[in-house]
Amino acid sequence: MDEPRHGYFPYIDGMRALAVLSVIAYHMDSSWLPGGFTGVDVFFVISGFVVSASMARFDHPRLLDYLGHFYSRRIRRIAPALMVCLLATSVASALFIPQAWLSDTSNAVGRWAFLGLSNFVLLRTDGDYFSPKVEFNPYTHTWSLGVEEQFYLLFPLLFFAWAFGRRGRAASMALFGAGLLASLAYVFWVSKDQPALAFYMLTTRFWELAAGVLLFQILAGLRSRGNDIAQASAWPATIGTTLSLAALVYGLATARAGHAPYPDALLPVAGALGLLGFLQVAAVARPLRWLFENRTALYIGRISYSLYLWHWPVFVLMRWTVGLESAALRVIALMLTFALAALSYRFVETPFRRAAVVRNAPRLAVVGIGVVVIVVCMTGYRKIGRMQPELSLSVVARQAEDWYPQGRETRPELPDCAAVGHVETVANVELRVLSPTSCKQPSQAGRLFVIGDSHASAYAGMLKQVALRTQRDIYIYTRAGCSFASLQPWRDYQVPHCQEFGASALADVKARARPGDVIFLPALRLPRFADQWISFKPEEVRDAVFGETAVVGRQESERVIGETLRPLAEQGIRVVFEAPKPLFRSPPYRCADWFSQSNPACRDGLTMERSEIEALRAPVLASYGRIAAQLGGVSVWDPLPVLCPGKVCHVSDHGRPLFFDGDHLSGHGNQVLVPSFLAYLGSLDHAGASSAARAAQ
Repeated sequence: MDEPRHGYFPYIDGMRALAVLSVIAYHMDSSWLPGGFTGVDVFFVISGFVVSASMARFDHPRLLDYLGHFYSRRIRRIAPALMVCLLATSVASALFIPQAWLSDTSNAVGRWAFLGLSNFVLLRTDGDYFSPKVEFNPYTHTWSLGVEEQFYLLFPLLFFAWAFGRRGRAASMALFGAGLLASLAYVFWVSKDQPALAFYMLTTRFWELAAGVLLFQILAGLRSRGNDIAQASAWPATIGTTLSLAALVYGLATARAGHAPYPDALLPVAGALGLLGFLQVAAVARPLRWLFENRTALYIGRISYSLYLWHWPVFVLMRWTVGLESAALRVIALMLTFALAALSYRFVETPFRRAAVVRNAPRLAVVGIGVVVIVVCMTGYRKIGRMQPELSLSVVARQAEDWYPQGRETRPELPDCAAVGHVETVANVELRVLSPTSCKQPSQAGRLFVIGDSHASAYAGMLKQVALRTQRDIYIYTRAGCSFASLQPWRDYQVPHCQEFGASALADVKARARPGDVIFLPALRLPRFADQWISFKPEEVRDAVFGETAVVGRQESERVIGETLRPLAEQGIRVVFEAPKPLFRSPPYRCADWFSQSNPACRDGLTMERSEIEALRAPVLASYGRIAAQLGGVSVWDPLPVLCPGKVCHVSDHGRPLFFDGDHLSGHGNQVLVPSFLAYLGSLDHAGASSAARAAQ
């Protein structure tokens, strides 16, 4: 740790130990210490206090020397261990974590962590700190380092005046005080409506760091006037220490997700400030002092930075592979964490902080070389990310064409014929257009329009082949999480941004489509048995189909869908619904490898009784029938007989995956369905041609 002006305060390492162990306990199992994530708030207070102590020795310095001293110390303190951790984590992630929705923002977070900006990426992409994507991102914990590093850009400018006598000290305190009040006011304003912004940003965390700075400045001011707090009376200090510890522990035990840093970080911050102040009194009761200054606490505090760096990647990588649920696996995770932290402290942190060659080097040179090394490490990180398909030990990455649904844009027998795609934006809706080129054969039929959520996107491989084999132009409107005509109003038109998506997509289809064109409406119309990170109770699944709310929702949706699609039907556009596909209780891609097959995510199995799927589908198919009775030109394509030809539905087909996760198709599943969908479209075209011929007669 940085040594304060007035000596080494051992209890600060004890406080760091308490903070890091609280964070580790929360990340291992949030039920152990529900507010343990506020240990980070304690770190912020300590950082503000300690970094002030480390810079308080200067008298009338030159600004350039001052900045050189400050930033050389910060780079030596933070960068080496962080660079090693990020690079090692990137290699382990490339080996063991396949690309999926659950991991699709991880690389970006890690990349910007090199520059101390990962908190911005997390806010923009994953949002809520307590969401599943964050829990499976091995770089999530770097958000707090980003906040500290951004604070360090401001700190020397606000603290510089401290070195210029009484007026300078008053000015510095005023600056930090104003910043603290402004930050508190801002976090109070945004915390209710924008909890993710309140959680991740320096603007809402500045008050915690500034509180540590101001505490140091107040104590230093008392010393300068001959009031040495170390000589204060024992009983008031002991009572203050006890109350501060109680406030801190209560805050760590009771803080709530979505209520930090305001108001639920107030108690931990107040407790940390109290401990930093009262434990300076030499006569504090010995049991309290021992609690923070025993040998174990001091050691954990000294390695707390490395512990914080390493615990999260270890936990996340175990969640992706063998799991982190059993007592034995948790013990292994803790042992790995402490071993890696000890090695990092001994061979990375300590040499760069204490080696004479580094300490005696010109400070601006240390800063310059440090920046170059950070950029080089970031470049190496990006290279590792690009090499992931070659490095990965996962069959999902090695057999990407089978697993991922994007599919080929060409046909082996016609290599010059390609389904060239381009993306347009239509009224804030992403539209991907597939247009066959160089195929040397005329189009066989009208155009195909597709509207839907991620399940529409998951038909990409099949749709490319349809474009190639029929020479149709295909227009695909998708927005993740927004179904269209799903028979579940809470998943489409009752959600404002999804209702906007559906209306905009439909309006564009009406403007483009001609009689004889087809609109295909795939969607998740059954409740999931499992998501990529969690399984749902069977009774919850059945209630979501047969419960009163579900029945009423389908009835309402039938009416809304009929009214919505009527103009298309009257325009002569044929509407094709997708009959529900099989669903599974475990995500296949998380269970495909030797290192993940024992993961608890796979315990519910990778097969389903077809009769169970048929029973769940029955109400949806009945709704289709009633909608078709209202409108002409409505029909249903059913992929179930192809994907599940027997009494038991399997996630794979002779060892090749049919599904990527519990309900989205794989690349191979797309190819298996191509003949069926082509035949269905052919029957529609034939029926349309027959109708046209009869009308002509």
